[in-house]
Amino acid sequence: MKIGELASLSGLAASRIRFYEASGLIAPARRLANGYREYPAETLDLLEIIRCAQQTGFSLEEIRHLLPQATPGNTGHDELLAGLKRKVAEIEALQHQLQQNRLQLLAVIDGIENKPEGMACDANAERMLAQMRERKGRVS
Repeated sequence: MKIGELASLSGLAASRIRFYEASGLIAPARRLANGYREYPAETLDLLEIIRCAQQTGFSLEEIRHLLPQATPGNTGHDELLAGLKRKVAEIEALQHQLQQNRLQLLAVIDGIENKPEGMACDANAERMLAQMRERKGRVS
């Protein structure tokens, strides 16, 4: 299939497909006599894997190591499974950090919205910073 058809079916720009080819993520296309690229039908599946992997947070370098052709003659089952589990652990760590960030921001919002009666904004800001330092000291 030519690059235009592959781009249309995959939803990717032809330039992105050429980039993946130049990066070694997909096999080089066969060149026709007129210079057009001819891709095997399996390339469409591979592009879908790459697209989905990127959407779930994998970098192109991580994807490169997880793709079937990364381990010629081997299904790469164990490597694939290990890579997927590593990514889940990274996502869980990120979720934990985001939850901590959220709680900290909510505490700041609460402190701003519920400042003591008559306290000036700059004094409240100092109070909030002191509370944040105190919380940080307890966590460290």
